[in-house]
Amino acid sequence: MKAKFRKDLEFVRINGHRLHIFRCGDESKPKLVFMSGSGTVAPMYDFKVLYKKLLDDFRIIVIEKFGYGYSELYECPCDIDSVVSYQKQALEMIGEKAPYILLPHSMSGIEAIRWKQMYPDDIKAMIGLDMATPLTYMEWSDKDIKKRIDLMQKLKKLNDHGLMFWYPVNKRSLSKDEIQQLDLLKRRNLMNRCYVNEARQVKKNAKIVVKSGKAECPTLMFVSDGKQTSPNWIKNSQKYAKSVNAETVLLDCGHYIHYYESDKISSKIKAFLSKLD
Repeated sequence: MKAKFRKDLEFVRINGHRLHIFRCGDESKPKLVFMSGSGTVAPMYDFKVLYKKLLDDFRIIVIEKFGYGYSELYECPCDIDSVVSYQKQALEMIGEKAPYILLPHSMSGIEAIRWKQMYPDDIKAMIGLDMATPLTYMEWSDKDIKKRIDLMQKLKKLNDHGLMFWYPVNKRSLSKDEIQQLDLLKRRNLMNRCYVNEARQVKKNAKIVVKSGKAECPTLMFVSDGKQTSPNWIKNSQKYAKSVNAETVLLDCGHYIHYYESDKISSKIKAFLSKLD
């Protein structure tokens, strides 16, 4: 029997298209909103190794943007204000109310910053999971972006032909059924047009964030060793952290830091947020 996508999921409709949001935990607890980086095929499963260690103390919410996880492969506008607005709208539609604590990974770092700029009362704190800062994207040339898009398109062709044998996914903490679902989502989602459209827009989006000033709130930034990201990654992260008075934690591991250091990260998150109450 051919495996199928699970049915016990919660969707909202944005512009007539289905967007998936995963949530669990006590509604009365502080709300952690996980935001995935570019190309993460299944955020709901990707972050599980970390959020299961936070579930007793927090409400867990994972937004799967269009093209991610179980959400539709809908090519929505990728300007940053539209992306932030539809995520905010989706949470409101399912009855989740601010304030939120945002946990952006990689590219969604600029979305989290923009969220704080656009809707300051929504955001209580921000916890960067090796989040990108606008400084990094401002350094990219048009040639850099074209190279990345070309690579994404090549990887998509390999995936379409069943030749994509490795991609950064974490199967620890997942059940057999969840691993099967993850594999289905990888085959469907990997390097789809939504990811490519986001990459094309990322430098313009970073410029909007830079021009809009600081997004100051209690901020904790976990930073990887920088080897799987861009030149000046650590330096730019530290520069951004200094500008908003953020606390930084340098980790000796790869870009998907929650795969490698979930124990350390979860403990530090609890300690950091306990000081805010």
